Amino acid sequence: MTGFVSFVSSGPGDPELLTLKAVDRLKLADAVLFDDLSSGPILSHVRADADLVGVGKRAGRPSPKQHHVSRLLVDYASTGARVVRLKSGDAGIFGRLEEETTALTEAGIPFEIIPGVPSACAAAAAAGIPLTRRLTARRVQFVTGHDVDGKLPIDLDLKALADPMATTVVFMGKRTFPKLVDALTKAGLPADTPALLAEAVSTPNQTLSRSTVSALANQLRDDVGKQAALILYGPLADDHA
Repeated sequence: MTGFVSFVSSGPGDPELLTLKAVDRLKLADAVLFDDLSSGPILSHVRADADLVGVGKRAGRPSPKQHHVSRLLVDYASTGARVVRLKSGDAGIFGRLEEETTALTEAGIPFEIIPGVPSACAAAAAAGIPLTRRLTARRVQFVTGHDVDGKLPIDLDLKALADPMATTVVFMGKRTFPKLVDALTKAGLPADTPALLAEAVSTPNQTLSRSTVSALANQLRDDVGKQAALILYGPLADDHA
């Protein structure tokens, strides 16, 4: 008896940003394995008799190992259950999606991937800015500031990340942003490049702070805070709605 797994992208946290397909799969689920950032009101769409299992990973906090999460997916689906793996933002962006789909494929369990609103897009919308603009921001690039060891990845393309004509979005980068800025300024990025710190995007705790990459790096050296956040920098980051 084989079940089915739906990888559901929950968006940045606002339940109104869920897709219709995401809501449908949540209502049908026998079990939901959810990230921390996908909890709260979003889980109100789940049946009362469904199993809810928190499997989120947060920097600096005890978190389930990835192989354990993958094993849970296989075990639940092997009972014939309809399983939702609820991931924050869009599941395919720094969500370790492939490790879980690989485990299901090896176990012969079918699955689907339901896209959602990326947190980078939600942050830009909340700030009232576009991610691109003709002539001044021709390119968007997403990068993680968090390697498997929690440190700044050592193989980043600094030349690309220092491009003043791009909008760059750093995921999971508050702790490592000061070190990244040191490297970027050496690679040619002006220290006064506009930067936007977007915390708890689309939730009641949302905060948006505009500064420069240098000023933000100095701020984060002293205090990274506890809220999940994105950092956007580039020519559009200082625009106001």
